[in-house]
Amino acid sequence: MSHTTQVPHRRPVPDRTAVPTAPPRARRRPSSQQWAAWAFLTPVTLYLALFYAYPLYRNLDLSLRNYTVRSFVQGDAPFTGLANYRTVFDDPTFAPALFHTVVFTAVCLFFQYAIGLALAVFFNQHFRLSATLRALFLVPWLLPLIVSASTWSWMLNSDSGVVNAALHAVGIDPVNWLTSPSWSLTSVITANIWIGVPFNLVVLYSGLQSIPAGLYEAAALDGAGAWRRFWSITFPLLRPVSAITLLLGLVYTLKVFDIIWIMTKGGPAESSTTFATWSYQLGFGNLLPAFGPGAAVGNLLVIAALVFGLVYVRVQRKQALT
Repeated sequence: MSHTTQVPHRRPVPDRTAVPTAPPRARRRPSSQQWAAWAFLTPVTLYLALFYAYPLYRNLDLSLRNYTVRSFVQGDAPFTGLANYRTVFDDPTFAPALFHTVVFTAVCLFFQYAIGLALAVFFNQHFRLSATLRALFLVPWLLPLIVSASTWSWMLNSDSGVVNAALHAVGIDPVNWLTSPSWSLTSVITANIWIGVPFNLVVLYSGLQSIPAGLYEAAALDGAGAWRRFWSITFPLLRPVSAITLLLGLVYTLKVFDIIWIMTKGGPAESSTTFATWSYQLGFGNLLPAFGPGAAVGNLLVIAALVFGLVYVRVQRKQALT
């Protein structure tokens, strides 16, 4: 009788060096909330692409090619690289236009902010007729620019303007506000300050409403005067609102065209020419338009606004981290 020896069954030893593999995940389908988010985001994306990204691209392409009137019809403008920018930098109008742009922007920003802040602090006292007077100060901001500029042109007219009439009444000789190279830039700066003050007033006044009144009461109990309360409480706490107000005012002032063109057309003798008016003159103000250099000047304004915008974002991030 034969006996068979059965070998006991051994379990396989697991390989500990093998990397475990995760089971395949099922592909997640977008939820209804994600579809709703995309539905709301799509119109905004299309709007930005059509009305911002595409025009910027076309303006950049315009500045890098030698476009003529025939090129717009046939679409065969040759690529010239940075030749249009070199033409702009070598133009004798570049230096005075740059100087006028800097002076126009800096002076307007300073006085618009200073006057707007003073009026905001004044109206923050909530006296009788405060709301009515505050509404009247919004009139220059609500008027169309062509109406405001035309009104200032009439007021500053050398022969029949009310400003020269008032000067004559007090024995001062009339001034050629719009036709003198010494006064044309001052005239357009004055008009633009008058138009921009209401915007600063509204934004800064809204910022003052967010400052707790208890801080002023505590400072008054400690013996702080009006100026000390302003410099120690109002101005520091209003800094974020002031930053965005100045940034928006800078972007707006850099591209001001209507007021200058209606009042002086950049003259006389280019004494009030800025980059905005010069860009228009190059592209549309001549019988033989220079579309490429005109677009190049416009891109310089875009770059300036972009640089200041990036500086603002960087400063805001640093303040948020501190």
